[in-house]
Amino acid sequence: MNIGLTGGIATGKSTVSSMLAMKGALLVDADIIAREVMLPGHPVLDEVTEHFGQDILFEDSTLNRKKLGEIIFHNPEQRTALNAITHPAIRQEIRERTEAYERQHPDRLVVADIPLLLEAREQYPFLEQIAVVYVPRELQLERLMNRDALTREAAEARLSSQMDIEQKKSLADILIDNSGSLVETQLQVDNLWRRMVQI
Repeated sequence: MNIGLTGGIATGKSTVSSMLAMKGALLVDADIIAREVMLPGHPVLDEVTEHFGQDILFEDSTLNRKKLGEIIFHNPEQRTALNAITHPAIRQEIRERTEAYERQHPDRLVVADIPLLLEAREQYPFLEQIAVVYVPRELQLERLMNRDALTREAAEARLSSQMDIEQKKSLADILIDNSGSLVETQLQVDNLWRRMVQI
C-alpha cells in the first residue's frame, strides 16, 4: 500500500514525512532523487550537460547549481528544456522505488514525498491516495518569511508560483492540518497510520 505526500512550501511536509518514517513507513523522497540524477556519471546529468554545455560543471564534473540556476531563472524556455530532461527520469525512479518497496515489504506503508505531486497528478497513476499537509495561506506566508528570512513581497512571489494551498486541500484524499502544535500534527499522523495499517 502507498500514499503520495505533498503540500505547499512551508506547510511542514518534511515534518510529516519524518513522523511517518519514525512510525515505520518506507519513504521515497523526490527531492533526494532529483539530486541523485544530477550526480556525476548519471545519464541525466550527461544529457543536461549536452544541452547546456560544459560550463555548468565544476572541474570535478559535479554540477554547478548556481550557474545552471542563472541560465534557467531568466529563461523560461531553458527551464522547460531542463524539466523535459529531468522530470521523466525522476518520475520513473519514484515509480520504480515505490513499487520495489511494495513488493519487498507488502505489509509496510510506502510514502512517496513529492512537492509538486498535484501539479502533475496524472503522471503518478500508481499512487493509491494523496495526503496533503495543509496550513492556511496566511500562516504559510508567515512561516515562509520566518524560515527563509524573506520580505512579505518575496514570500508572496514564491507562493504565487505554486498551486494555491486551498486548491491542494480540495484535491486531497487525506488532509493533515499542520496549523496547530506538533503534538496535534502527530495525533493526526497517528490516526492516519492506524487507518492505513488496518487496510
